[in-house]
Amino acid sequence: MAKQTINIGTTANDGTGSTLRDAFDICNDNFTELYSDDAGDVGSITATAPIARDSATGAVTISLLDDGVTHAKLEPRYTGTATITATSGATSVDWSTATVFKMQSACTGAKEFDFTNYKLGQVITIHNLTGAYTLTLDSDAGTSETFNKLGAKDYDGSTTNALMVECIDDSANAIFNYSILTYTSDPTP
Repeated sequence: MAKQTINIGTTANDGTGSTLRDAFDICNDNFTELYSDDAGDVGSITATAPIARDSATGAVTISLLDDGVTHAKLEPRYTGTATITATSGATSVDWSTATVFKMQSACTGAKEFDFTNYKLGQVITIHNLTGAYTLTLDSDAGTSETFNKLGAKDYDGSTTNALMVECIDDSANAIFNYSILTYTSDPTP
């Protein structure tokens, strides 16, 4: 049986459309065909996801094959790495390009990291920070920004450091929480 269409007439209440009883009869026939696959064409539908019908209840389910979020599907802001080559002065750190930033070499003068394109909840790490110079944090927030230091550790230019920064408000009054850690190679935690 093919799909049946209800005649709705040319204008409301003009008397040319299907009666209420006929209309619901057509609806029932169409649903019966869909649920019982009387016409045999439901299984021939081309779909991007598998369609399964429960033989006991007639319920149709669609299983998505590739709906899992994987590392490969995430934007570079959550998976990428980048190198910071400038060793002094102001340097833009574009949060949309990476989540891990590596200093190419030691700081040779005072260093300012200017954050751009940050998103609420995003965390970045800048590692391989060395050099006995002052570090400053800034952003392109429209009005102002606040940087909250977590913990009591300060940058120690005589050793290797990692700076971890989380954006907790990406509005015009941006807020960032950060911590700085020193590290050395050690395979025995």
